[in-house]
Amino acid sequence: MNVQGFSHVTIRVSNLERSLDFYCGFLGMTLKHKGRTDAYLEWGNAWVCLLERPVAEADREARSRQPGVDHVAFHIREEDFPEAAEKIRRSDTVVVRGPVRRGKGWSINFLDPDGTELELHTSNLQERLEVWK
Repeated sequence: MNVQGFSHVTIRVSNLERSLDFYCGFLGMTLKHKGRTDAYLEWGNAWVCLLERPVAEADREARSRQPGVDHVAFHIREEDFPEAAEKIRRSDTVVVRGPVRRGKGWSINFLDPDGTELELHTSNLQERLEVWK
């Protein structure tokens, strides 16, 4: 198997319109296609699919305790980070952690409207590993 790299992430959402307001309107992703229950967005080199799957509250709580993806991180240039972090802090968005210096970069973790944890991060893997050696 010769995997070439990361392709995209699909995020389950309970309300597609509300999530499009957040991902496009707030985060600035570009809507490339919108179907009845899905939408495809671009953000730099990232490709994100939002997939509407309404979830009962009891199911949401059970899913939060199961193994799976912890959070989705997006790269942002360090010079753009302070403005983005301030925009997140001034909004109704729940900040989970940060802004905080992690390794050689800055991070801020926050929740989307369905509680999916997202992160903006300024460094790369090489820089992270240099700090951990």
